Amino acid sequence: MIVAFSITPLGVGEGVAEPVARAVKVVRDSGLPNRTDAMFTTIEGEWDEVMDVVRRAVDAVAEVAPRVSLVLKADLRAGVTDGMTTKLESLERHLS
Repeated sequence: MIVAFSITPLGVGEGVAEPVARAVKVVRDSGLPNRTDAMFTTIEGEWDEVMDVVRRAVDAVAEVAPRVSLVLKADLRAGVTDGMTTKLESLERHLS
C-alpha cells in the first residue's frame, strides 16, 4: 500500500517547519520507503505498519500543536511492492 499524507499543525502561528519536521523524522526513522515534497509525504508498506507510522507522526506534531489536521490518500493494491518507484517509471516511459 502507498499512502500520501499531509499533517498540518494548527494554532502554532505561521512557522510550522519545526512541528512538520517532527512528523517527517518519524517517517524517515521508520525504515519504510518514503518521499517528502512540499505538499505530501508518501510512504509504502503493509497496512498496519504504514498506519502506525502515520499515527506516530500525528502524535509527534500533537505534542507541540493544540490541533492537528491530517489529509490522507491511499492506494491499496494487493501483490504490489515498490509501487512508489514503478508508478513513476511507468509514467516516464510514456513521456519518452
